[in-house]
Amino acid sequence: MSGSRAAGYPPIMSESAPQLSPSEARTEADSLLSVLERNRRTFAWKTSGLDEKGLRATTAASAMTLGGLVKHVALVEADWLAVKLAGQGYGAPWDAVDFDADPDWEWRTGTLDSPEEVYAVWRDAVDRSRALVAEVIKERGLDGAASFSWPDGRTPTVRTMLLDMIEEYARHTGHADILREAVDGRVGEGAPEDFTF
Repeated sequence: MSGSRAAGYPPIMSESAPQLSPSEARTEADSLLSVLERNRRTFAWKTSGLDEKGLRATTAASAMTLGGLVKHVALVEADWLAVKLAGQGYGAPWDAVDFDADPDWEWRTGTLDSPEEVYAVWRDAVDRSRALVAEVIKERGLDGAASFSWPDGRTPTVRTMLLDMIEEYARHTGHADILREAVDGRVGEGAPEDFTF
């Protein structure tokens, strides 16, 4: 679809994102964080620079949009890393949402918000997650406990939480891959070297 790419829109994240590759990592924590950052970078590339039309486009029989997907992943960052890993509150905008009354709020509003708003919510969530994860790893290590337990009483480790977050990005980057190709033909497994985010 022509006209869906918006060159004037800012990248989703700042250029200060960590750039350590897994092969350069010295510790297991560095390896996990570098894979998570690589997935975030690919997700950023797949969803970046779109105008309202691009963020609202659907494909096939799915109602999923890139705008909704970006806000959903922002919510997952808050839920999984801020709340369940670090034991913090959801923070804005999530703590003002009645998810019982509107369980698909992030998907619905992701198709209504401006690109700047959609990208800012995700960027803020990622920035917060980075700080919280660094603090949790420093305090608890990878074998330390998360701040919640499963219904059966088991408590996942910090390592498990990071691996699950990596899996979440991998799954949703696949969704973004299909949607983005339908919007403007962008394809590829990873962001080009010169992509800044």
